[in-house]
Amino acid sequence: MGDTSREALISRKAKVFNRSASHAQDELHSFRSYLRWMCVDQSDIWSAGLSWSVFFLFAIVVPATSHFHLACSSCDSHHARPFDRVVQLSLSSVATVSFLCLSNFIRRYGLRRFLFFDRLCDESETVRTGYTNKFNRSLRVLSAFVVPCFAAESAYKIWWYASGASQIPFLGNVIVSDAVACSMELLSWLYRTTVIFLVCILFRLICDLQILRLQDFATVFQVDSDVGSVLSEHLRIRRHLRIISHRYRAFILWSLILVTGSQFTSLLMTTKSSSLNIYIAGELALCSMTLLTSLMILLRSATKITHKAQSVTALAAKWHVCATLDSFDVTDGETPMAAAAPTDGNLMFPVTPRGDEESEGEEGCDEEDELDNTKLIPAYAYSTISFQKRQALVTYFENNRAGITIYGFTLDRTTLHTIFGIELSLVLWLLGKTIGFS
Repeated sequence: MGDTSREALISRKAKVFNRSASHAQDELHSFRSYLRWMCVDQSDIWSAGLSWSVFFLFAIVVPATSHFHLACSSCDSHHARPFDRVVQLSLSSVATVSFLCLSNFIRRYGLRRFLFFDRLCDESETVRTGYTNKFNRSLRVLSAFVVPCFAAESAYKIWWYASGASQIPFLGNVIVSDAVACSMELLSWLYRTTVIFLVCILFRLICDLQILRLQDFATVFQVDSDVGSVLSEHLRIRRHLRIISHRYRAFILWSLILVTGSQFTSLLMTTKSSSLNIYIAGELALCSMTLLTSLMILLRSATKITHKAQSVTALAAKWHVCATLDSFDVTDGETPMAAAAPTDGNLMFPVTPRGDEESEGEEGCDEEDELDNTKLIPAYAYSTISFQKRQALVTYFENNRAGITIYGFTLDRTTLHTIFGIELSLVLWLLGKTIGFS
């Protein structure tokens, strides 16, 4: 009997941790093709071997060769590359962290489970449609970040090689050697930036799914919902947010550390440099913009989903207030006189004057949504929910705030302000040591 229960427990655990089943022509078909073309697909041993080989070539070998063998020591001031070491180390280090995290995600969970497509069957049609549309646009969003960076880098590299800044004897012919070296450097830049932005866009996509779920969750306060079902759905959302935080916390933390270190090193080297121009520091500026953009995608997505998740508390409190006031209105002996006043949609408060409504809509229509708006909640449907149940639900929301966390620290606007304050202090300290403030 004990052996039977133990085998059942083991089989159940194995079933939980199995990768989700998928087929070749499902909704992830085009995305899998993109991963194969990018050589980051690791669905089998051959794909994994190719993926690691391409990563080693473009993230380590080509940047190292470019720095140690293609540097032009006798070039003029326009063709010198004094910041090449910082550029190569910064891009390669962040790309390495991105590749390792992406490989771990796909190997452990599979693409369907990692992107929560296996859970979409439990969501509403609105969430499924919205998430599918955002997923289909994710590659275009990725291209919007990668293509401008690659175009600027291509213009710089082609000019650098075409103007005769290097003499590479690898292939005997100078033109062929320069063309091969330029192509390899551009492919290395494209590969590293694409891998970095790919992990960030996937995180943004997963956060968009949770935002859609929270917006759909907000509609439970517009109907006569059971408190138990509301609590169960919120617990499910909090669980998914914990899963996302657990998967991405190492990547976000390492990205923050590496990008911060890269920017401080760049600042230290540029303040010590005697002359700066676009030819010398242009590639360093492009590298900094690329890394800072990727970090901003991560932090913005994390703080946005945290803000949306914490807005549920304000929404539940507003729902509780509206329902409570309506219950007092119903039991009040003067209710018939108040009911004779013009109302909008059975709301307990009079209609806002048209001029105020238009000015209010012009100012905040782009910022308001189901979770954060100034509209009053219809209270006529909540007569079946007692005050104690509503108060208990609001208390639960106040003491169980959800969001993206990094090892226990919630990524919200207060955390961003703290990070900004710390880094600004370090920047001023560094400038004081290099330039000097009196």
